[in-house]
Amino acid sequence: MALDPFYPIFDHVSWIERLVPLGIRLVQLRIKDEPQTTLRAQIRAAREICSTHHCQLIVNDYWKLALDEGCDFIHLGQEDLDEADLDAIHAGGLKLGVSSHDEAELDRALRVDPAYIALGPVYPTILKKMKWHQQGLPRVGEWKSKIGAIPLVGIGGMSVERAPGVFEAGADIVSVVTDITLNRNPAERVREWLTATREFAR
Repeated sequence: MALDPFYPIFDHVSWIERLVPLGIRLVQLRIKDEPQTTLRAQIRAAREICSTHHCQLIVNDYWKLALDEGCDFIHLGQEDLDEADLDAIHAGGLKLGVSSHDEAELDRALRVDPAYIALGPVYPTILKKMKWHQQGLPRVGEWKSKIGAIPLVGIGGMSVERAPGVFEAGADIVSVVTDITLNRNPAERVREWLTATREFAR
């Protein structure tokens, strides 16, 4: 399955409800520190919205809920891999995206049959404090040469203006968070992203 090159990440289903109908074809729901009932309700609602609009939903972290709610794709960070039951994930048919930041993490990601591998932060990010400095565009090319046909996601400090350079460096997909959610007009910014990434669709 080919994944869309434009990959926004949202922290609440309301963003998905508002913006997926504009033409988003790949989206992640990444919720932190909410009760199970809230998580389940948001994942269920997001799945229904994405199904209606032919958008691939990726659920961050909560693989058990993703399975329960009939989702088919999850994303796990390296810490999440420590606690996840990979046998149950694969047995349940869940496709898996994995974060990576250094060589050891890349090696580990390659061992879990990933549907994509993310590299970040390519640029400095304000989203969260990280122990890794910006990876830079040369690292994107290095990662792509190592993973071959597996889709590579560039994440961290992304903007419409930076995206072409990230694709040209070797990324198949660019993931974005604050460039949309902190924009004064998120819907218009999504439209700009859709236009800017269309030519990079596989």
